[in-house]
Amino acid sequence: MELYEGRPDSIAGRMEKEIKVYDLLDSLGIRYQRVDHPAVATIEACHGVDQILGIRICKNLFLCNRQKTAFYLLLMPGEKVFKTRELSRQIGMSRLSFASGEDMEKYLNVTPGSATVMGLIFDTEHKVQLLIDEDVLNEEYFGCHPCINTSSIKMRTEDMTGKYLEAVGHEYITVKLSADT
Repeated sequence: MELYEGRPDSIAGRMEKEIKVYDLLDSLGIRYQRVDHPAVATIEACHGVDQILGIRICKNLFLCNRQKTAFYLLLMPGEKVFKTRELSRQIGMSRLSFASGEDMEKYLNVTPGSATVMGLIFDTEHKVQLLIDEDVLNEEYFGCHPCINTSSIKMRTEDMTGKYLEAVGHEYITVKLSADT
């Protein structure tokens, strides 16, 4: 695996949704680094990618309420254990569970194992509420997939929470999840 500055030289073999991420980041003047790698579907599988990027890629969990009327994308440090009750209390929503792969594709245009804040490009109706753990916000750099789990990108956290989210019309709610396992 090798670290590259910005988008790939060639888009041959790249999915349109991945290229759309690069196009938006470039149009916003957001600098990013990229690494291409075999498919990684879990935070544990991302450890080698983390080392190359020099960051910790966070967990991206796609959640919904029981009625499937509220959807959430939660960004949290990979080492934290997700506790439904803890998050539910903070956002005032009970009965949270993992959303289906079909809903993930419908709202974020990503498949399971590829959940990412970059998928908000495709949530033009703003059906997904972004939740970010404060520890993620405290990091200088942020890493995620560009809508496909065979590449990962690194950018400044302030660019993701500022320029990027403003461009896609999404705001986020800061949550504080405990580090207890």
